[in-house]
Amino acid sequence: MAAAVSALGSLGDLGDGGSSGSEDEAQPSAAEAAAAQKREERLRKFRELHLKRNEARKLNHQEVVEEDKRLKLPPNWEAKKARLEWELKVEEKKKECAARGEDYERVKLLEISAEDAERWERKKKRKNPDLGFSDYAAAQLRQYQRLTRQIKPDLEQYEKLKEQYGEALYPTSDSLLHGTHVPDKEGIDRMVADLEKQIEKREKYSRRRPYNDDADIDYINERNAKFNKKAERFYGKYTAEIKQNLERGTAV
Repeated sequence: MAAAVSALGSLGDLGDGGSSGSEDEAQPSAAEAAAAQKREERLRKFRELHLKRNEARKLNHQEVVEEDKRLKLPPNWEAKKARLEWELKVEEKKKECAARGEDYERVKLLEISAEDAERWERKKKRKNPDLGFSDYAAAQLRQYQRLTRQIKPDLEQYEKLKEQYGEALYPTSDSLLHGTHVPDKEGIDRMVADLEKQIEKREKYSRRRPYNDDADIDYINERNAKFNKKAERFYGKYTAEIKQNLERGTAV
């Protein structure tokens, strides 16, 4: 009887030893699963970073290409592009107004706000400011622009001349029209009135400047004095130090 009990006890001990071994085997498998899950998570993050890097590289390449295109364009391309887009919009608006039987200028004025109108009026007043005399070429250009703005073509007279002269109205290198055209009295009167205005305006600006007795004499005649004044006006601020050194005798 005692032998049987001892045998059963030994069998129980064997049973306990087997269950503990299975638990030890289950614990490493759970750790491996956790490690595998962590590894998959890291791989997923790595793949995401890899895709983001490729996308950033692609976008960077596109930006480089666009910047290269912009650098190859003319410097005022943006302004020209905006102007062309505005002109296209204006043409579309004109077509829409024509299709509805409306006047485009009237529709455009109705869409302008009072603030925009005031701003444009101020801009028109500043459009042609009097910058004074800079050189004779600029003065001549301003005079030419002023005279051409005053020209108002007479379309009726133009049509009459076309009927009278025909193709001879548009001369070529072989045409001999010298002395054949006789201007009308109104045109001559307009020319005389404009010339008188020019002479009157020129007399206001051709007055003799007052002479300063205390000014330094650095000229030999009247023409040289005018040249020195002009040179002083344009280059005086650059040569002031040199002039002072020459007067003190310290110039190198």
